[in-house]
Amino acid sequence: MVFDGRSLLPDLDPKRITIATYCSHTSLQIFHGARKEGFRTLGICVGEPPRYFEGFPLGRPDEFLVLKDHADLFNHVEELRRRNVVLVPHGSFVEYLGANRFLDLPLVTFGNRNVLPWESDRGRSKQWLDKAGLQLPRHITDPRDIIEPVIVKYHGAKGGRGFFIARNYHEFKSRIDETKPYTIQEFVLGTRYYLHYFYSPLRGDAYRLSKGSLQFLGVDRRDETNIDEANRLGSIAELEAIGIKPTFVVSGNFPMVIRESLLPKVFRMGEGVVETSMPLFGGMIGPFCLETVVTDQLEFKVFEISARIVAGTNPYVGGSPYTEMIEPGLSTGRRIAQEIRLAAETGRLAEITS
Repeated sequence: MVFDGRSLLPDLDPKRITIATYCSHTSLQIFHGARKEGFRTLGICVGEPPRYFEGFPLGRPDEFLVLKDHADLFNHVEELRRRNVVLVPHGSFVEYLGANRFLDLPLVTFGNRNVLPWESDRGRSKQWLDKAGLQLPRHITDPRDIIEPVIVKYHGAKGGRGFFIARNYHEFKSRIDETKPYTIQEFVLGTRYYLHYFYSPLRGDAYRLSKGSLQFLGVDRRDETNIDEANRLGSIAELEAIGIKPTFVVSGNFPMVIRESLLPKVFRMGEGVVETSMPLFGGMIGPFCLETVVTDQLEFKVFEISARIVAGTNPYVGGSPYTEMIEPGLSTGRRIAQEIRLAAETGRLAEITS
């Protein structure tokens, strides 16, 4: 079952919307952007309000909702409805609550929550990206067929936790957790680029699609511990021989730009993702990220999609080199707030919520 938050819109006062999200991940820029667009903000947290918000007054929410645990959010549904809350999901929000429970959450949510089963299941996301015409790394279905380096990924947004490289079946068997669903992909050599997009079904003033338009808001790269430093000590095999297992847990993000000649491909990929999403599950809405490797032939291989705001947008709270040519100082968090404000003012909230 997927709860349709649009059924609650008749009781939502569009002039008194409060933007709410979990205090983690990209919450600082979500609150900061919402404040710039004139919204009240609500931070959801467990135990007590995080003290680090005291250090960022422009990113601090107006109020906090303190929960006993993540599931306690369901006990505050009526209160949040009275506050005219529109939830903004991010990776930690969905991970903490659980994708299945998030689908059932009876609150108005920005974006299309029907994307979650397509994003979290790597088989379905591969089907989506294949239909979109994107080049994907080769998938290996039988681990006994591993004869060259592969990367093994568990399903769901884990921030890279648990991912590992294997060169053969023996290395795969020595590290795999068979209790978790996983995908095996070829390890593609190249430069990693994480591409940040925003799709608006409401506005037609950007890269126009069959409905609405697409914006390209920025690029980042990820600092992954400890794989980015461990290679200084030797090969993966040498490291594992002395008890060091390189991991891909993301600890930070680098701002990046790509060469301008690649931008036509960037937009074509984003266009394919959005257009294909419409018949599959009703359409991608708002921010999303294509996680790619660019080969030495300047071809993009797309190894993953994140269907919401990603932490790689955090270097651009004050705007990116690309948003500077759209609207100075535009962050992804503020772009979300702009879309909610436009929908509220024009009576079109049903087109951007679920």
